[in-house]
Amino acid sequence: MTTVADPLVSTAWLAEHLEAPDVRIVDASWFMPGTPRDPKAEFLLAHIPGAVFFDIDEIADETSDLPHMLPSAIKFASRVRKLGLGDGSRIVVYDSLGILPAARVWWTFRAMGHEDVVVLDGGLPKWIAEGRPVEDGPALAQERHFTPRLQADIIRSVEQMKTVVETGREQIIDARPAGRFTGETPEPRAGLRGGHMPGARNIPLAAMIAPDGTLLSAEKLAPVFEAAGVDLARPIVSTCGSGITASVVALALARLGRPRTAVYDGSWTEWGGRDDTAVVTGEA
Repeated sequence: MTTVADPLVSTAWLAEHLEAPDVRIVDASWFMPGTPRDPKAEFLLAHIPGAVFFDIDEIADETSDLPHMLPSAIKFASRVRKLGLGDGSRIVVYDSLGILPAARVWWTFRAMGHEDVVVLDGGLPKWIAEGRPVEDGPALAQERHFTPRLQADIIRSVEQMKTVVETGREQIIDARPAGRFTGETPEPRAGLRGGHMPGARNIPLAAMIAPDGTLLSAEKLAPVFEAAGVDLARPIVSTCGSGITASVVALALARLGRPRTAVYDGSWTEWGGRDDTAVVTGEA
């Protein structure tokens, strides 16, 4: 949002701007494989008025064996324009978990060069808890033109991450739960090694989220990063299991005034599934 410095907006803000002609609302709901919930079905039952559904697994790189990797710029533009998301749109992204996949879609739009995008703080759970309106049925969208401008500086590949590990030129923040980071807890996806990249710091999702499901304030976020040994003045790249929670790290850092944090797209699903990548166990 050009007039909003923070990368998130409140439910009150969205309620006030719900009818604004340039505001587009995106439901980015997604659940881990094996979860007995269907985000598309839930969207049809209840969504914020005017929202369209963004399928993270469909608007992705279909040539990759890894989950929900960034699509090509051409594919992304083709899909989002059909959702009515185009140049000049002020995009507000939410999800039914509170803040998780919405952050991924926020980062994806930014990676494709669309800066006018924010996350609804607290998402659909907070919106509904406050008694705000929802509607059902399929979305209706008028196609709009979207011009992609790939931002390579906020995307990291596995080869780039190997260099990061070797040189230490960027700090690595791993947002997986502590047990998975140390290697004590098995990965939810089969065939992955346990542990983390050498030199990585661990900031799990729960450390960044308030009890009401909103992102912590900047005043409370800064000590979280500092306690993990992160120097907020130095370059940072974030990673997680498959690039979703890593986007929450990028969102949190944007709240702290660092809007261009890189995300390792393949994350642990890629790194932990290869035999040519360095892995260590234990605490940071």
